[in-house]
Amino acid sequence: MSAFRPHIERIGVRKFNLKLIFRLMGVLLMYHALGMALPFAISIYCHDGAQFALGMAAVGILIPGLFFRNILGKNPTYDIAENESYWVTTITWLTIPLSGTLPYILTGATGSFADALFESFSGFTTTGSSVMAHPEELPQGLLVYRAFTQWVGGLGLMLFVVAILRRLTLGAEQIYEAEFSGTQQRKLHPRLAKSVTRLWVIYSVLTLMLFLLLLIQGTPLVDAICLAFSTVSTGGFVTHSSGLSILSDGCLCTITLFMLLSGINVAQLYRIFTLKLRHWGRDEETRAYLLLTLCSISLCVIGFVAAGQDVGTSLRYSVFHIASTVSTCGYYLPRPQHWSFVVSVLTFLLIVVGASAGSTGGGLKLRRIIILSKYIGNYFTRMMHPNAVFRVKVNGEVVQHDYITKVFAYFFLYIAFIVAGAFVLTLCRCSIPDAICMAAANISNLGPSPLINNLGGSLDYAMLPTIGKLTLTTLMLAGRLELFALIAVFSPAYWRRGT
Repeated sequence: MSAFRPHIERIGVRKFNLKLIFRLMGVLLMYHALGMALPFAISIYCHDGAQFALGMAAVGILIPGLFFRNILGKNPTYDIAENESYWVTTITWLTIPLSGTLPYILTGATGSFADALFESFSGFTTTGSSVMAHPEELPQGLLVYRAFTQWVGGLGLMLFVVAILRRLTLGAEQIYEAEFSGTQQRKLHPRLAKSVTRLWVIYSVLTLMLFLLLLIQGTPLVDAICLAFSTVSTGGFVTHSSGLSILSDGCLCTITLFMLLSGINVAQLYRIFTLKLRHWGRDEETRAYLLLTLCSISLCVIGFVAAGQDVGTSLRYSVFHIASTVSTCGYYLPRPQHWSFVVSVLTFLLIVVGASAGSTGGGLKLRRIIILSKYIGNYFTRMMHPNAVFRVKVNGEVVQHDYITKVFAYFFLYIAFIVAGAFVLTLCRCSIPDAICMAAANISNLGPSPLINNLGGSLDYAMLPTIGKLTLTTLMLAGRLELFALIAVFSPAYWRRGT
């Protein structure tokens, strides 16, 4: 290998800390295999016949993990340069979902590798789209595994790395920023490892609270586990083809509350947990999130009533539907008899906007929308007052011009990815409305459920050709990595030396 180094330096190809990267991959694969203990135990408890396949999948994930960690990643230097963070993040988000195809393949739940890949990426990216038309027919252990992948992917694989590898010194900050790409996520503690640990503690406590509340209200054990994992991660995998219609009204109210909480910035949830509420209501993004939710529910109710639906049904459905959409969770209930076009348009806009920055939700993120709207407002004001000087401020802090430029770039890239994805889907014989809705839902990591109800159609992912499934898988990954990491890795300039 050393013989090639002078040549590498002459052509200017960037060198990477490969030993540490292999070690990171190995550690994550080992924890992935360890995490399969719960699905395996559920499979044994329920006698669903999948325990051998799940056990073999765990072994198949563990062996390469041990090889990467102890052989290829032996004695690494625990630092990652700033220019490596995007590459490490992207490789991680490719490796773990790829290993996640094993349980689907070995249990025979999917008919092809493309289906297993689609299901795995949908889980880890917390998208919730599925090729499983009848999830109630799947082994109980596999249902828990599907939900578990969403829970692991909710906060982010790289944040898990930072939490468990406390020896990671240089580059931990860059990994943290890459996971929350372009959202300027606030740390909860000056020491990054403690900050990330607190995020996971909040996340775990929320999950446990929801699980216990569902059990108390009579939800079956497996359903309670799956719904707790999928709701807090805003993933949206369901255990029945009828969605959540099998649940009681009390359970639906509980899930609605936790969907709304999961769409809030985790830093704001930390303030709730620590009872530091004095400054909680001053956060502009949180206020915008709550105001957007209330206004959307009101418009949704008005739309349903105007279409001929009774007020009670309109209100119950609207609260659940908007909570599911604005948090990008994607749960659904049977659609009301009378549907409004206004609700369809509103839902599509909410899917694109998404949840709060620093939450488990997807979409453009409200922080970016706030910055864009303030910048555009300042621009029109300057047209009337050319000599005036305006700065974009969020929570009283000035937003740097470079970051505003990055937000604009992200916005146009986001729209471009939706258009490109929709174009490919039309080549797969999807109608234009279905193609646009599927592309927008999957890059926003929401899944198709509210869109199915809105359009009154039947978007069956299992019927898509392989190219269509791979296109949506790419959109899921792009949305979860928030575009920049994925684009950087496939950019030739990134592989050359530079700042």
